[in-house]
Amino acid sequence: MNKIVKDALMLALITLVAGFLLGTIYEITKEPIKKQQELAKQESYKAVFKDASGFEASDADLADAASILAENGYGKEAIEEVMEAVNENGETLGYVMSVITNEGYAGEIKIAMGIQNDGTVNGIEILKISETAGLGMKAADSEFKDQYGNKNVEKFVYTKSGAASDEEIDVISGATITTNAVTNAVNSGICFFNSIAEGGAENE
Repeated sequence: MNKIVKDALMLALITLVAGFLLGTIYEITKEPIKKQQELAKQESYKAVFKDASGFEASDADLADAASILAENGYGKEAIEEVMEAVNENGETLGYVMSVITNEGYAGEIKIAMGIQNDGTVNGIEILKISETAGLGMKAADSEFKDQYGNKNVEKFVYTKSGAASDEEIDVISGATITTNAVTNAVNSGICFFNSIAEGGAENE
């Protein structure tokens, strides 16, 4: 009986110490990880808006984003952040957005996208993705993601028969779900940009 009690106490002590160590490690690494993620995001913003000298907080009202996207068929997408891309004189060249979609095969995919004042999409970068290796993960390859760059369209569509226009994106072979998710993320960004351009998603 004493052995059972002793083993139980030892197990409880080990659990307590392990929990304390895990908590300590989390607190130590939390800020460095957060800073690294922010740095990666800023680098992605620069990649999708190379002409910008900097990025400033936008007046876009993110509180309205969910309803605007839902009304346009993007209920599984969300606008996480919108920044104005500015030149050296502080003039707004367009916007960069962080967009999340929950339509990925393995769940959430997050992208950064740049869009000029005239609606031209500069390009996209993948911020977060956990799709199937060799299939959906190809969304992060230049061969796929560069298809969205330097195009001014109302919305993108994907095709399995070879892109024949600016609107069309070649599907990732064996990863239609991932292709659809990324395309909807980009389209939701275009949708929200249009609402900003029309003055319908800005703070008073």
